[in-house]
Amino acid sequence: MGQNETIFYSLFEYNGWSMYIAATEKGLCYTGSQNEPFDEFEKWVNKKWKNRILLKDDERLTPYVKELVQYIDGELKEFTCSFDLRGTTFQIDVWNVLLKIPYAKTICYSDVANMIGNPRAVRAVGTAIGANPIAIIIPCHRVLGKDGSLTGYSGGIPVKEKLLQLEGIQYKQ
Repeated sequence: MGQNETIFYSLFEYNGWSMYIAATEKGLCYTGSQNEPFDEFEKWVNKKWKNRILLKDDERLTPYVKELVQYIDGELKEFTCSFDLRGTTFQIDVWNVLLKIPYAKTICYSDVANMIGNPRAVRAVGTAIGANPIAIIIPCHRVLGKDGSLTGYSGGIPVKEKLLQLEGIQYKQ
């Protein structure tokens, strides 16, 4: 079998936020759902990595924690941390489009499909967005329905609302 890869993780807790975050040597690879247990993270890791070592390392994750804190405090508009994204080519194309959505702006699913050059792939775009492993940093919360309404969010609609409100984004209830 291949060489083991170390995945460093920490529990991010700040100002009402609580989620597991993880990184490899290459960069951030995971931000968990709000208030979800370690099991959620462990299941995700087991799906994505065959040979891995999990290591709790708060210090190694400090740069990512700092950016998340600055974002939550309204001091950071664009994340600069490095990523280690694992997904299909289609998923990565979708996630790269999401990275281009400016702070406090939104687009709809069909916009994303058009931006990747596949306007008929709206449902597949939704599925790829739902598989985003580093939500918040890759701002899937900035994707709304065509009419500006809230749509699904892997971390739950209340979390999506909280993120939109943090950025001052108006949406349809």
